[in-house]
Amino acid sequence: MDADGRPMAEQKKQINVELRDEEAEGIYANFAAITHSPAEFVMDFIRVLPGTKKSRVHARLVMAPQNVKAFVRALQDNIAKYEERHGEIKSSGQTPPEKQIGFQ
Repeated sequence: MDADGRPMAEQKKQINVELRDEEAEGIYANFAAITHSPAEFVMDFIRVLPGTKKSRVHARLVMAPQNVKAFVRALQDNIAKYEERHGEIKSSGQTPPEKQIGFQ
């Protein structure tokens, strides 16, 4: 039990996270390539621009399968919250042409 009488398993861990200026700016990607092995998933985030013959990986994430599964659950949770607040996210084929953004 902790000081508040909760079982130790119920305690939430605090993680001190540092966000440097370089990462705070963010990286735009409109394409992802995902591969995996028994030990890890590799996610390459790529920016594909019209009229260019070559695209570049701008970020690569390597994660253990368990962490990828937790990440997917967190994304699903955040998508549900987003859609609850802002409406359904339409796939590119569902959006009327005058409202489409990004590459078609």
